[in-house]
Amino acid sequence: MKKGLLVISFLFSTLSFAQKEIYELRIYELKFDKPASILYNYLEKALIPALNKNEIYHIGVFEEIADAMPKKIYLLIPYKSIHDFYQIHENLKNDKAYELASKEYMKTPQEAFPFFRYETSLFTAFDGLPKMIKPSNQSTVFELRTYESYNEDALKRKIKMFNESELQIFEDVGLHSVFFGEKIVGSQMPCLTYLIAFKDMEERDNHWKKFGPHPEWQRVSKLSEYENSVSNISRVFLKPLAFSQL
Repeated sequence: MKKGLLVISFLFSTLSFAQKEIYELRIYELKFDKPASILYNYLEKALIPALNKNEIYHIGVFEEIADAMPKKIYLLIPYKSIHDFYQIHENLKNDKAYELASKEYMKTPQEAFPFFRYETSLFTAFDGLPKMIKPSNQSTVFELRTYESYNEDALKRKIKMFNESELQIFEDVGLHSVFFGEKIVGSQMPCLTYLIAFKDMEERDNHWKKFGPHPEWQRVSKLSEYENSVSNISRVFLKPLAFSQL
């Protein structure tokens, strides 16, 4: 009987995990003196259409709002599951339309290529927000935040804090959630990352001002179980490119 219960429990936990999306976040660091149009054309005309054909939608493409150097391009891809992540990458290898559309990108010589490498990370969606929320079409400011924790237990506690309290506070004060994810592959681990969207920077500033005084934040921020759950916070402000689907 115990063995049967363990099997049922395993199947249930596997199903629950499968229902949560997986997010891939790529960061392309562009070369200073090379045309970025090669990368833009590849994303817009080859990769994104190929992913859409595989039923992957709401793909975000962003650049930093600040005039930072070197320039970076952020690509956010939501997958239904880790299996889809693997299977779709396999599908692209045999996609003749994708191969044709990406010919310019793939055949560009090294000396003219627009970037050296790209960094990629994978995230699993939070229980409290298992699927991405497509923001309003009027959104022009996206805030990407990463919360690092000093160990895995601290991260677990911070994610619990989000799932049980902070996600609702975000909704209450108008911090428009796009995705929340625990990083499972990439740098800065252990950490979580989330993306929120706004009409403009004024809306962003006004709504963040409501967060600190919120009664629920005043309550949970004083609980001992959440002490020392975040060791560092980093953020970047992004704006969508013309062909972004977010």
